[in-house]
Amino acid sequence: MTTFSLCPCGSQRPFFSCCEPFLSGQKAAPTAEALMRSRYTAYCTHNIDYLMVTHHPTKRALSDRTALSRSMQSTTWLGLQILDTRQGQPDDETGMVEFVARFQAHQPGQIHERSRFQQQKGRWFYLDGEHLPPIEPKRNDPCWCDSGKKYKQCHGKG
Repeated sequence: MTTFSLCPCGSQRPFFSCCEPFLSGQKAAPTAEALMRSRYTAYCTHNIDYLMVTHHPTKRALSDRTALSRSMQSTTWLGLQILDTRQGQPDDETGMVEFVARFQAHQPGQIHERSRFQQQKGRWFYLDGEHLPPIEPKRNDPCWCDSGKKYKQCHGKG
């Protein structure tokens, strides 16, 4: 597994005490948001097994593994921002996390999604997600591709 000092999930915590215990199977994510963050980190570390095992059993397909492997070959993840969390606490049965995940493939992009999670027997699972329109940075915000330029000078419309 790849080693990071700070966890890729954006928590500003060390990787070894944030998502790594979940990805290695030492612990189960205690909340829907923790599972969301650890799944993002699994994409960053190419941990397909974790993504498969944390996808709800009724929603898994064998083709998912192949699709994940293919997308990981050409995608670099640039950052995760959690926008909203509803329920999803240790005593809840369901939860929702809205997030934006930025990536670089052939060009910069983002996934803006409202994800649903379900807890069964003390373990959280990703159910599905509603894809939402991209969130465009303001003209003078840093560009989402991490170029160091302002959005208007990089991928903005002028």
